[in-house]
Amino acid sequence: MKKKIGNSLGKFPNNEKHYVLDVLNTNSKTDKNYVQKLENKFRKIFKTRYAIACNSGTSGLHASLASLNLKKNDEVIIPALTVVMDAYSVIHLNATPIFADVDPDTFLITADTIKKKITKRTKAVMLVSLQGLPVDIKPIIKLAKKHNFIIIEDNAQDFYGKINNSISGTLGDIGIWSFENKKHLSGATEGGIITTNNKILAEKIRKFAGIGYKNMTATGGRTSLSIEMVQDPNYERFDTIGLNYRMPQIVAAVCLGQLENFKNIIKRRQEVARYFRDAIKNCNWIIEQKIPKNFTHTHYTFAVKYFGDSKKGISWKKFYKMYKNNGGDGFYGACVCPHQEPSLRNFFIKTKYKKKIKTPVAEKIQKQIMQFKTNYRSLKDAKNKSMILKKLIAQIENVK
Repeated sequence: MKKKIGNSLGKFPNNEKHYVLDVLNTNSKTDKNYVQKLENKFRKIFKTRYAIACNSGTSGLHASLASLNLKKNDEVIIPALTVVMDAYSVIHLNATPIFADVDPDTFLITADTIKKKITKRTKAVMLVSLQGLPVDIKPIIKLAKKHNFIIIEDNAQDFYGKINNSISGTLGDIGIWSFENKKHLSGATEGGIITTNNKILAEKIRKFAGIGYKNMTATGGRTSLSIEMVQDPNYERFDTIGLNYRMPQIVAAVCLGQLENFKNIIKRRQEVARYFRDAIKNCNWIIEQKIPKNFTHTHYTFAVKYFGDSKKGISWKKFYKMYKNNGGDGFYGACVCPHQEPSLRNFFIKTKYKKKIKTPVAEKIQKQIMQFKTNYRSLKDAKNKSMILKKLIAQIENVK
């Protein structure tokens, strides 16, 4: 019988610690390959042919785009409302990020906003399932077939979301997930995984993320080689220029323990979201991110748009302080639109970026969005915080 380690209310209450100790106690590099175990389990759950573990979602983006052999002036369309790393991954490959606007209610990129940005140079489109809501990908797949571009799904904030019965992240050409510590599943620090059904892309991604070892394949790391072959001064190891984006075995051990419990982790976040949904139920100046029919939202956060400044004369920041003063945990604002971040503004000046960026919806709602935490480990604590929000709304409504 396994000895119990840690407590049930901790962040890693299941097999995570046992697996980490197993890695530390192993005598061989190949004896306990938790990276391979993680990849195999992920592949089966998400029903994809290939899964490649990496050390972060950002490195997963970079490796995935690198597999497309992008050239200078090739274009990759990304949402105007997302994290800046999506743009960074394009820029690091000497390609051009093109910013498409988003839907004002779902906050997500759409086929219509993408259509306006497609040119002969468009090589890929990056879809970002913000806050855990899947992007409506089916009309985008039709566009991809017509215009011959690759679809990359950035699912860092969405884990096992669904459109009808199809799993988000598996419908495009490449899917990417993050195991950064605040994400649905945590690697305790960082971590990521990439999936695809394309063998050629899978091998390119694995080689790029694995320093270019020539014996890497779509399905695994360096294949088994005789020791005599490797112990040779003439043995050539690399046939691809890549980077070391490999996932450490200890991180894989933690991720595997998390993956075994993923349904409960998602269910808890969705339950927390229901508490906050109830808190704003009768409020017409705090409006939840729209969830289309037959879409399953996995709630990285509970995201809303705030109209209290115009309807109640209370600014976003003042409402934040009121919530905190009443005992709330606070909440996050949406990340600044990538093209408005100083890093990209400076880059555009230096490189004489000439593409016109017109994304009024993204720029407007970025200022309105509030993101309430859903990663409470205690549902009682989460309910208490939602009640604080509910009482604050009632307090404001009753002010004459």
